[in-house]
Amino acid sequence: MTNNLDTFFGAMSDPTRRAVIERLVSGPAAVSELHAPHDIALPTFMRHLMVLEESGLVRSEKKGRVRTVHIEAAPLAAAESWLQKQRAMWEGRLDRLSLLAESIAKAEKG
Repeated sequence: MTNNLDTFFGAMSDPTRRAVIERLVSGPAAVSELHAPHDIALPTFMRHLMVLEESGLVRSEKKGRVRTVHIEAAPLAAAESWLQKQRAMWEGRLDRLSLLAESIAKAEKG
């Protein structure tokens, strides 16, 4: 799980790759459509797509001369699950810290 999360967060650490994922949420797209809003060379953009594919976040298929990219939900769901667990743990710790601070404040007053 940790290796998958490392790969996921590594892939999502780049704004170009995050923009691609955000676009793919609304449906599959051709590489040319995904590349259009980015002011980078196509080979550079293709390396970004390769990172996303290697991380399992997207898959692509080629029909004729058109390569279409699709989002894969499983890595997103795994990351979301991990983040929810982390949030629950930290909220619990912060709640205990808040209770401790309140008890210290009451003890100092009383």
